[in-house]
Amino acid sequence: MHQVNLKEAGAQLAELIEEAAGGEEVIIIRSDGTSFKIVPIRTGNETPKFGSAKGLVRMSDDFDELLEGFEEYVP
Repeated sequence: MHQVNLKEAGAQLAELIEEAAGGEEVIIIRSDGTSFKIVPIRTGNETPKFGSAKGLVRMSDDFDELLEGFEEYVP
């Protein structure tokens, strides 16, 4: 986490934005103690990455088994 006061932030704004874009938490503190966080805004145009959900989805061993009570619907 990177904390700077408001006067320093004005002089370093471009660098602070790059830090936030890189995942660093950037906090700007005003003279009265109020603090603000710079965070990147996601646009929603991100392309999903192949394999990014690997390990998050699990199927049970009986996934393809016939459900009880549905025997009459099977050809």
